[in-house]
Amino acid sequence: MTRGLELYASVSRQAASRLVGAGPSGWSGLAGVAAPLRYVEHGDPVVPGPGWVTVRPRLAGISGSDLALVTGRVSAYLTAMVGLPFVPGQEVVAEVQESVTLDDGRVLAAGDRVVVDPAPGSGPGTGDGRAGDGRAGDGGWARGVGGGGWSRVMLAHRGQLCPVPATLPDARAVLVDPLAAAVHAVDRARVGAGQRVLVVGAGAAGLCTVLALRAHTEAGQVAVVAKYPRQAELARRFGADVVFDPDGAVAGVRRATHAMRVSPRAGGAFLLGGVDVAFDAAGRASSLSTALRTTRAGGRVVLSGVPTGRVDLTPLWARGLELVGAARRGAAPSVLARAFALAAGAPLDGVVAATYPLTRWREALEHALCAGRLGAVRIAFDPTVAL
Repeated sequence: MTRGLELYASVSRQAASRLVGAGPSGWSGLAGVAAPLRYVEHGDPVVPGPGWVTVRPRLAGISGSDLALVTGRVSAYLTAMVGLPFVPGQEVVAEVQESVTLDDGRVLAAGDRVVVDPAPGSGPGTGDGRAGDGRAGDGGWARGVGGGGWSRVMLAHRGQLCPVPATLPDARAVLVDPLAAAVHAVDRARVGAGQRVLVVGAGAAGLCTVLALRAHTEAGQVAVVAKYPRQAELARRFGADVVFDPDGAVAGVRRATHAMRVSPRAGGAFLLGGVDVAFDAAGRASSLSTALRTTRAGGRVVLSGVPTGRVDLTPLWARGLELVGAARRGAAPSVLARAFALAAGAPLDGVVAATYPLTRWREALEHALCAGRLGAVRIAFDPTVAL
């Protein structure tokens, strides 16, 4: 039997989950009660066709996009792409259960470790980027939305399988997906030599963005907006020159860039001047608003986190800003290779702060929702643990 966590259709629980997701941080303890998620048992998955293999997740991260989906904070644009019931979990390191020959000719033996790449461009050559419908045991892709890792067994196409070097621990390998997303976002940002950069948010997405900026650009000053002390500490370790708290971000960027601050009668203050490139790595209305209000005229704002909430886009129009989406669709072939290099060489020890068995999913969600406040970055499931 295949065991896993299944997101299911429930109007009442979806409404309650959205309420919890939009509420104060103290409400996170209600996430397990409100979320339309359940621990289920199904028959073993059936391979749907050539090129598909069975894999067993060893570690599956609880990403920001997973949390946004489970708590109902994602846009209807994305929820329409998810067929319910759906198994979340896009950050997966797993073992293949049978020998498989990859598209490049490499052969994986049963038991070899892989990262399961959720990016549609890396999947099977169906022509439409689809694979499965996200149901338990159906491979976890939901018309382009990655998932499936929160289970004991999942299906993956050989085009999704990325061999893990023997020297790379699981706790680093499971971070390849957020690292690849950050590398792609930095590629999309086109940061010039010496340009000033602001990263708003210091969870996994923001911290990985700092690593990618330092590894793959000649950026000048890199500033980070971090809410909690541990996030600020890691941001500096990863290469940030200066760290601001959210309330002091506009003032901090003004001082750093010698910009002029404008305070309207209503709404937040904004700058005349500011950074050349800003990343919204938190995926909230407040973080995108900060990025828009601190970027110079003609600058670039990159959405590297999954957008949630509504924001005033007037600065985008008034100042001629370029807004760039950075979902990892159609990423350069080198992105994963660079992500693996960062996973091996960056100071990532302790980034995965805790792991939980699938049966303790309520505790895991609560920990993940409070991760920043508790001094953690990434929480993960260990599906190999029975209880």
